[in-house]
Amino acid sequence: MNPPATFEQRTVDELRVGDERSFRHVGLYADLKEVLRRARYPFHILPRTRPARADRALLPRAIVHGVLKLQSSTGSSYGERIDRARTERELSDIYEDFIAAVPLGRTLFAESNPIRTRGPMQVNIAFAEQFAAVKPYPYAVKTSIADEVFTRRGSLYFGIAHLLDYSAPYDRYLYRFADYNAGQYASRNAAFQGAVARLSGVPLVRDGALLAHGSDARNPGDTETALRTLSRRLNLTDSAIRAALDQARTTEFERTPLYLRVFAAADAAAGRRTARAELPQIALHSPKITRKLTTAWYANRVDQRFRRCLGETNQ
Repeated sequence: MNPPATFEQRTVDELRVGDERSFRHVGLYADLKEVLRRARYPFHILPRTRPARADRALLPRAIVHGVLKLQSSTGSSYGERIDRARTERELSDIYEDFIAAVPLGRTLFAESNPIRTRGPMQVNIAFAEQFAAVKPYPYAVKTSIADEVFTRRGSLYFGIAHLLDYSAPYDRYLYRFADYNAGQYASRNAAFQGAVARLSGVPLVRDGALLAHGSDARNPGDTETALRTLSRRLNLTDSAIRAALDQARTTEFERTPLYLRVFAAADAAAGRRTARAELPQIALHSPKITRKLTTAWYANRVDQRFRRCLGETNQ
């Protein structure tokens, strides 16, 4: 069940944001540039999904570092501009200026901008572009969807879409907040992993990732392997299990025989309806993070703020 729709409708431009000044200007974390310096600015030259082009773009790290000493369009070197950058947008603009200036820059480096989550709501660029392809952005785009995410309007629009514009079996916004961090349906999938673990007796990390990265039918991940031990009980073939897991990031997964039979068996074993959502077990890692944080911590912090906002609105 989705949370009840109890809020008035507003356009993005009508929304009020607490601490508006900080929301509009997302600063770089103090140590992020230092992390890049220590690593000699190891930006990914090409996405890993295109290994066939690697021989055209695997530049020696020393060359990349040397390029930072070149004069940019502003008159300062790229390295100097990075040193002075105070916001994520400034760092992204420097990168875009760089690839526009070097031969074949846009051909080789266009998809390698290190700022992949942008704006006040830290929206993933891939999500924004995919969402806009299905549901056209209703506002004028000055440069690109990727650039629009840096703006207040674009960040709110795509951030809210990522948070709310999908159907999930949640009775609390808490799980949507977790999904915002871990990926849509991660909380639903973590509960599914819990049910599989209880039925199979195989311990599983409930991270919401039902298909391990790089896995296939011959090399299944932990969740798929555990499900195969239940194949006879579920009356499903390995290929049927795989086909259902391929839909794990969609609402259609909840209508697959795999999902329905796993929870029917889990409910029967427990003698009650078992949870259809739980917070994913994910430790957060990033150059921006300097202490031990988890998706559960993030979701609970956002939920606390959400409840405070509701209290302020009702006063």
